[in-house]
Amino acid sequence: MSSPRSVASVTASTTPQTSRANSGGDPQAAGPADAGEAAVPETEELNHTGSIQRRMMLIAAVWITILLGLGGFALDRVLTNLITRQFDEQLEIALTAMANSAEIDPFGEVYFNRILGDQRYLEPNSGYYWQISGGEFVPYLSRSLWDEPIEIREDVRAEQPIFYDGETATGDEVRIAQRTLRIPGSEVEWQFVVAGTLSDPESQIAVSRSVLTWSFAILAIGLFLMAMLQTWYGLGPLRRIRLAIARIRTTGTNRVTDPLPLEVQPMVEELNALLAHSEKQAEEARTHAGNLAHALKTPLTVLTNAASAHAPDLDHTVLREAAVMRRQVDHHLARARAVGRRAIGLARSNVMDSTQAVERAVSRLYPEVRFDIAGKGDAAVAIEKQDLEEILGNLIENAAKYGGGSVFITVDAEPDSELCTVWVEDDGAGIPVAKRDELFSRGARLDTEKPGTGLGLAIVRDVVEIYGGKVELDESEDLGGLLVKAKMPRAS
Repeated sequence: MSSPRSVASVTASTTPQTSRANSGGDPQAAGPADAGEAAVPETEELNHTGSIQRRMMLIAAVWITILLGLGGFALDRVLTNLITRQFDEQLEIALTAMANSAEIDPFGEVYFNRILGDQRYLEPNSGYYWQISGGEFVPYLSRSLWDEPIEIREDVRAEQPIFYDGETATGDEVRIAQRTLRIPGSEVEWQFVVAGTLSDPESQIAVSRSVLTWSFAILAIGLFLMAMLQTWYGLGPLRRIRLAIARIRTTGTNRVTDPLPLEVQPMVEELNALLAHSEKQAEEARTHAGNLAHALKTPLTVLTNAASAHAPDLDHTVLREAAVMRRQVDHHLARARAVGRRAIGLARSNVMDSTQAVERAVSRLYPEVRFDIAGKGDAAVAIEKQDLEEILGNLIENAAKYGGGSVFITVDAEPDSELCTVWVEDDGAGIPVAKRDELFSRGARLDTEKPGTGLGLAIVRDVVEIYGGKVELDESEDLGGLLVKAKMPRAS
């Protein structure tokens, strides 16, 4: 695996990732007193598309109105037809009784061999009437008609009863049942007619419609109230989420932990993931600030000592250390810019092209080192080219600086993995397993004889992890030195 000192120095040419300092810092960095004293910022009123509750209530009201309206209309038609049919059946029963009681007298006129049992046919203008007419004979009328026959449809010749609306001579609207019969002993076609006032079925229909209207009105109100309660109760979890977020802002809690329904739990999980991401950004910002402070501390100390001692080469010392500090500042500013590039999410870089470009640059600094590059030429990662070259530059330069003269680079060394892995191996002394974790610490250098800032592998790890990858240290089986495995997300 690769050079023990790979961590010690890395001056590659690119800009790593995220100075999250502009993420606003850690929300928990302030103490309780600060949290309590902090004024609640005024919230900017955002554009919205209306109230969910109002939408749900409007939909419920419209739907309830449509369904009850259609249902009420259908039920009214059914009840009206039922009442009308029952009334027609009563008239048909009377018509059948008339037919069974009718006979022909010696003069050829029709008469009843028994009196109809319904008293209403005997009371004048009672609303229920019968009559029998045919040929040139005088119509045979019920007492209730008071010698005023009903105008009937003379063109009807039907053995089965037909029903239609008509009027009496006094103007009463009646329902008429008419049937044409031949009575034994007579050649005349007799029209048997029974009529009943329409006020009876109409009054029944009016009562049924009144009951139906009030029933449906009460049902509509009940359903609407139920919809209001359902909406208020159903949107309750959203109100609880709002209160939980308010608690996060005012009390310093960092997660929504309230038990919530399954339907909103994914949203809460995403919110908690966003909070965790913000915390990670704040921590990375502090880490990057610490990296920069550590990198600037040594040059400032050198300058202070040189100035205090009135060193004769103070000017050269100032220029040298200022250049070091400028490189560090540019480096961390580039990391901050890399965060913005990574956020776009459309990065795609060819690993082999960047590896070859970095190898050409490093080979000029270390002409005595032999570089071997192998692997897939079309392997691509979802990392900005500048950040990819920053990663490779640190790793390859460390291997050249601390190795024994040979550096192997393998692109996509694990093709079956979900991540694209780049191996950088050297033939240096290697690094003991117990000390490998130290290399990822800021300023850690296992070899202090060679120049460097001790930020190399720490920067590589930060940039790779920002993009969702990881860095592992191992021992090179072929060269015997340090093996650094940079596993980075593949480009789709």
